[in-house]
Amino acid sequence: MLGIPRGGVVVAAAVADRLELPLGVVVVRKLGAPGNEEYAVGAIAEGVRVLDEQSVRALALSADALGVVEAREREELARRASRYAAGNAADLRGREVVIVDDGIATGSTAIAACRAVRARGPARIVLATPVAPADWRPPTGVVDAYLCLVPAPDFWAVGQFYERFEQTSDAEVERLLGATPNE
Repeated sequence: MLGIPRGGVVVAAAVADRLELPLGVVVVRKLGAPGNEEYAVGAIAEGVRVLDEQSVRALALSADALGVVEAREREELARRASRYAAGNAADLRGREVVIVDDGIATGSTAIAACRAVRARGPARIVLATPVAPADWRPPTGVVDAYLCLVPAPDFWAVGQFYERFEQTSDAEVERLLGATPNE
């Protein structure tokens, strides 16, 4: 069970505990639009870059503007990868891996996470999320199975589906990664 930090780790931890599975992470960073960081135009993970070409064109983002955003996010990606290293050390070759996020809006981070994990040689990847737009599906070949508990027709943000949707801290992620099943 791999959670996408930070909020996805909270959801993944609950599922891992229930299924008595080990918990790890796949570190990903959203590439937010300049001036509107919450609007994803892509995402990065180790060895992976995903761009939403339609959004890049619609916003008329230059390669330079994207480069500035990506450079900043690569620094944060490296920081988090280092901080969560213990949760990212499992050998995934030949194993079934479930990747969990707290919700999918554009899908960029989920796709980047799945591609990064695919490079680590698992036998099968399942992408699971509590909520996503009803019409969203991962591109062909990115995952072997996709599970969304609430495919929402009126989706505008992940947070609208949570009673409380505060930012998860690094310390909370580290605490959850240090927990063992049923702890």
